[in-house]
Amino acid sequence: MPHAMELGADSNLFDLFLGRVRITPHAPAYRQFVQGAWVDVTWAEVARKVARFRAALAREGLQPGERVALCLRNRIEWVCFDHAALALGLVTVPLYFDDRPDNMAYCLNDASCKLLLLENAVAWPILRTQVKSLVRVVCLERIVDTDPRVTCLTDWLPPQGGELTRAPSCPDELATLVYTSGTMGRPKGVMLSHRNILSNVAASLKAIPVYPTDRFLSFLPLSHMFERTCGYYLAIQAGAQTVYARSISLLAEDLRTQRPSVLIGVPRIFERIHARVQEGLPPGSFKRRLFERAVDIGWKRFRRQASFLERLLWPPLKLLVANKLRRRLGGRLRLVVVGGAAFAPEHARVFVGLGLPIIQGYGLTETAPVITCNRAGDNDPLSVGRALEGVALRLGESHELLARGPNVMLGYWNNAEATHAAVDADGWLHTGDLARIENGRVYITGRLKDIIALSNGEKLPPADAEAAILRDNIFEQVMLVGEGRPKLGLLCVSRANDETELCTRANAQLHDFPGYARICHIARLDTPWSVEGGQLTPTLKLKRNEILQRHAADIERMYVTSEICCPGKAGG
Repeated sequence: MPHAMELGADSNLFDLFLGRVRITPHAPAYRQFVQGAWVDVTWAEVARKVARFRAALAREGLQPGERVALCLRNRIEWVCFDHAALALGLVTVPLYFDDRPDNMAYCLNDASCKLLLLENAVAWPILRTQVKSLVRVVCLERIVDTDPRVTCLTDWLPPQGGELTRAPSCPDELATLVYTSGTMGRPKGVMLSHRNILSNVAASLKAIPVYPTDRFLSFLPLSHMFERTCGYYLAIQAGAQTVYARSISLLAEDLRTQRPSVLIGVPRIFERIHARVQEGLPPGSFKRRLFERAVDIGWKRFRRQASFLERLLWPPLKLLVANKLRRRLGGRLRLVVVGGAAFAPEHARVFVGLGLPIIQGYGLTETAPVITCNRAGDNDPLSVGRALEGVALRLGESHELLARGPNVMLGYWNNAEATHAAVDADGWLHTGDLARIENGRVYITGRLKDIIALSNGEKLPPADAEAAILRDNIFEQVMLVGEGRPKLGLLCVSRANDETELCTRANAQLHDFPGYARICHIARLDTPWSVEGGQLTPTLKLKRNEILQRHAADIERMYVTSEICCPGKAGG
């Protein structure tokens, strides 16, 4: 990997940053929109900012191993705080910026966090009353509060930092706690070491090369391990620049103007792009026929199945159709890595067929996160690719995919029972996903445990939410749906007929669940599910696959109709 920085076996995550600053101090590191303009900072400038953060953290008297949390949008302050904490041997706990305050409070209390960096004061009134472990709260904006723990970032940071030196952490020590949804509805803190993450970065770079000339556009939350490993630490090791997108609503414009060469995304982004493209193609129009023809021939070319005539037709179709799509995405994309949820085959066919270099991968927070991915020269968009170097795979009982390697987590924080259930005595992580492996290529076929993965990467165990909905006796039977969809839907048997009312009352029961657990589509069914009908087990549990097959048409209908507006929203 001549393009990537080499690290020693005893290196930690802060060594990664120090090495990059030493090798390319004057190269562009980050770009951020500040006060109406895009501003670049070099690696040396980032180092000076990190030094100030480290000096401020050092003044707090925290000991190595203690936990510090941050709740920010993707921005330079996020990475500066992370580097500074790692430089002191502290453990970072990233929180989702848009999460509900009570969920944040649970994570902060579970990890006994001593310090919290906030972007704004929105969550603070609730956190103030629910979190007792905090000794310091730093906010980017000024909070009017008499609490002596609270300060503004500009007051907290010293004017100068000092020389950055190696961190005390060993590679196998805990680096971060990343909270993910648990099977019982409670988040679990995934313990990841420096080695877990660094091994995953190195293996990912060998599978998908990234170069110093590359530019990332970062929009997935840095609190998610997919973005943190592949869009943050990986970019540091490769020496690539990262641009922080302004927002999802401005993503289309940022793509056009910032012209990234590498994009880390989830299927939902491409669902939105596909929907906008389709809106501009009237049914039966010449534009639609031309588009469909370009997709068809492009897909055949990708599969090496195009006829001689089709190969002749491709250059004008590329000019008229494919290049227009690429220009909407900036025109420089050479690599798009998609993960977090299944990439729908119909969308893969469109984008890959039109020449977008999409590589699908697969992983878990518990594996830091990447387990498998396709390669540019060995790409099957219908699979999740082959195992990364150093990662071993096998199929367990019921064809569950098991993984073992240096990227497998240390365990769950304060939860030995869950750790033992997830990682067996031989070090194999039980993913909970069903798979088949053909010629080394992995195909995900289902889930051992019922977890709904939305197309934006959010995951929800449906059983707990369904039990909550059933607390309202207006519902007789319910089943959540939404695998690979942007939002949750609900199949329900009820004596009430008004679906808007049913949706509202269902969401009212989900007030303690994460914000993404909001029901936006609903289908009321007339016939109850039964053992005799084949939809229930003898113990009256839902046969989910049977119900999905039985009501496939109902599900499609409710997702193509307009979204139901419900005043009662999960997550507040």
